[in-house]
Amino acid sequence: MRLKRPQIMGIAIFILILIGSFIFLFKEDKDMFYFVIGLGAIIAAFPFFFTLIIQGNREEEKGKMFLEFARDLVESVKAGTPISKSIINLRSKDYGALTLNIQKLANQISIGIPVSKALDIFARDVQNSVVTRSIMLVREAERAGGSIEDILESVAKSVSDIEKLKSERRAAIYNLVMEGYIIFFVFLLIMLIMQFKIIPLTADITLGGGGTNMVNMDFENIKTPNNPSAQLTRPMLLLLLTQGFFAGLLIGKLSEGSIKRGLKHSFILIASSLLIYLGANAFLM
Repeated sequence: MRLKRPQIMGIAIFILILIGSFIFLFKEDKDMFYFVIGLGAIIAAFPFFFTLIIQGNREEEKGKMFLEFARDLVESVKAGTPISKSIINLRSKDYGALTLNIQKLANQISIGIPVSKALDIFARDVQNSVVTRSIMLVREAERAGGSIEDILESVAKSVSDIEKLKSERRAAIYNLVMEGYIIFFVFLLIMLIMQFKIIPLTADITLGGGGTNMVNMDFENIKTPNNPSAQLTRPMLLLLLTQGFFAGLLIGKLSEGSIKRGLKHSFILIASSLLIYLGANAFLM
C-alpha cells in the first residue's frame, strides 16, 4: 500500500513521541512511558484506520450507485435506445463514487470499443464484488442470446435484492454488535479489577512468597519489577489486545460479511484497551 501524507505524518509523530519518551520518561516513570508510547501508536495507526473507513464507505456507495445506474440503463433501453447509446447518454449524470468510471466506460464505447470489453474494463476498475458479478451476468446472458432489456432488468433487481439484504443484515445484527462491544468492555473492567484489587491481595499466596503483610501492602509496591503481582499482571495487556483484535474481526464478519471491514472494530477495541489499561496504570497506581 502506498503511504499518503497523513499516514507518513502519523508515523513521524510516533517516532518523535518514541524518542521523547525514551529521553524523558523511560527512567523516571515506566507506567507513564508505556502510556505515552501506546498513545503514540494510536496516533500512528489512526490515518490507516481512517483510510480503511473511507474505502469501506466508498465500496458501499459504489454498490448503491451501480444500482441507480442499472435502473437508469433499464429505463433507457426499454425506451428503445441501444445499450451503447444509453451508456453514452448517462455519462453526464452524477453517480457519486462511480461517476468517473461510468464516464470512462462511455468514452470507451464512443470511440468504438465493444460494449462487452468496455464493461469488463469497467468491472476491473471498480473492483466491487456486486459490480463484478452483475457485469458477468450481463455478459453471459448476452452471449446466450437473451433479451438485453430482460437481462438488465434482472441485474437491477439482483443488485437491489443484495443491497436490501445487506441493510436487513446490518439492522438484524446491530444488537449483536453492541453485545460484542459490551462484553469486551466488561472483560476489560474485570482485568482492571483483577490487577488493582484481587491480584495484590492474592499474589503472595499464589506465588508462595512469605512474610508479606497484605493488610499493610500499598500500591507503590506493586510497581516494583520484583513484585509478584507485577509479574502476574504483565500478560494482561497482551491478552486484552489479542481479545480486541479478534473480537473486532468477528464483529466485522457478522455485521458486514467481511473480515477486512472488521479491522475498524479491531482498531477501536485495541485503542480503547491501550488508553484505558495503560492510563489506569499511569494515573491510578
